[in-house]
Amino acid sequence: MTVPLKAGAVYFAVVYAIGFLLGTARVLLLAPLVGETAAVLCETPLILLASWIAARWSSTRFGVPAKLPPRLIMGGFAFGLLILGELAVSTLIFDRSLMGTVAAYRSPAGLLGLAAQSIFALLPVVQATLYRDKRS
Repeated sequence: MTVPLKAGAVYFAVVYAIGFLLGTARVLLLAPLVGETAAVLCETPLILLASWIAARWSSTRFGVPAKLPPRLIMGGFAFGLLILGELAVSTLIFDRSLMGTVAAYRSPAGLLGLAAQSIFALLPVVQATLYRDKRS
């Protein structure tokens, strides 16, 4: 397995575990009080902060070069695993159909979640750009 794929797999696993815990708290505790969209708005900065830290740690730990191709591979692989994980939880635990899961992304909360997942995928590239510029 190449370095960016290993880093992407670990990046995904760390963020997915944190997201599973935050998501459980959001669904069970926060959403009944403030609504689904507001709960996702509260959760999003926390998961993006965790993603930032995990992307930085994983890319450093595995020595992913601060260049566009390896960082795109890392983020893209992590994103693919994240979507597969979301689909698995949705269909196996929440008993949603594949089409029901896709339809949920059309809600305001779903769109916010998808936006955060897209940012998650791009963080390794953003960090490479930021940290490469500081070394110049």
